[in-house]
Amino acid sequence: MKRITTLILSLVAIALFTFSFSPKNIDEAEAVEEVKELVYNSYINGAFNELNAEAMRRGFHEDFAIYSPKGEAISKYPIAAWADGVAKRKANNYDAKDPKNKWDHKFANVDVTGHAAQVKVELFNQGKHVYTDYLSLLKFESGWRIVAKVYMQH
Repeated sequence: MKRITTLILSLVAIALFTFSFSPKNIDEAEAVEEVKELVYNSYINGAFNELNAEAMRRGFHEDFAIYSPKGEAISKYPIAAWADGVAKRKANNYDAKDPKNKWDHKFANVDVTGHAAQVKVELFNQGKHVYTDYLSLLKFESGWRIVAKVYMQH
């Protein structure tokens, strides 16, 4: 009886181990890392720390917009206007060493399902929690792109 119990427990352990490292889970883990890298390069650094408008244009879909409430209507701020504003700000004596221009971040949640992803990222400036952003992403033939943002300013 003891041998049968040991055999059953061993088979269950092998099955759990095999399932936890199945290709599907590995692909999802890779997708999460790809999404985080894109958000870091195009959003955290592109829009905040480095003011890199070209990185923004590469990582954001051309139909991207920031959506925010305006009364009962929705206000849309398109990526073209945002990226142009970032480029202009950088050209106007932007000092990357100034502490007020350094943004820290925390990935509070990254959820990937197939070709869709949702990222909750918290942004901090000089130790203060300033924004909680929700970024929606889609994976195209060319790769992941940020397609929409809603946010809360604290």
